Amino acid sequence: MINPIIYAEVSVRFADYETCDATLSEKVFARKPFPWEGSFLAGKAFQRYKEHGGTETSSLADFYIGAHAAVAGLRLLTRDARRYRDYFPTVEVIAP
Repeated sequence: MINPIIYAEVSVRFADYETCDATLSEKVFARKPFPWEGSFLAGKAFQRYKEHGGTETSSLADFYIGAHAAVAGLRLLTRDARRYRDYFPTVEVIAP
């Protein structure tokens, strides 16, 4: 399952839309919209991150992804397991 934010993050690896869209085909990945409740949770988690000294300005997308998994009851595959476990403890994290 991917949402528009995941699609955008992965798209930077592709030279053109057509190749990206074919690779992230709906035949392989279910496409889900981002839930409004997830937007609220992402904002609150990002606020807590900043209050604890977080300095990355481009990491809000990670919080959207974690929040989507949290409110939809999804598992999350990531190489940044610590952040998701810290801010979204109800999410089952799969880390290679």
